[in-house]
Amino acid sequence: MSMVHVAPEAHLVLDPLTSFLAEEREDVISYSMDPIMAQLDELDLIADDLINSLSPDMQLKSSFPGRETTALSAGFYGNAFYGIIVGLGVAGLLLLVMGALGVM
Repeated sequence: MSMVHVAPEAHLVLDPLTSFLAEEREDVISYSMDPIMAQLDELDLIADDLINSLSPDMQLKSSFPGRETTALSAGFYGNAFYGIIVGLGVAGLLLLVMGALGVM
């Protein structure tokens, strides 16, 4: 946020963002918010990347090109593996119970 010195001899400054004309005073300190706004923009990109990580078909900020469906295929194979393991465990437990009851 920079101030434009309209009339340095009259100590008049203009704020270009609000078009506010005021007297320049020694007891008022004005800080530039540009570095903070740059950091906020970076945090906004990080927040968007965090939201994109919840969707398997969105590309992440730090990923390589062409890897949009990696999370989708990894989720498919991971869930298929655990489904097979749980299914075989339930089937084996069912066979043990049926063998103990003498149904087979």
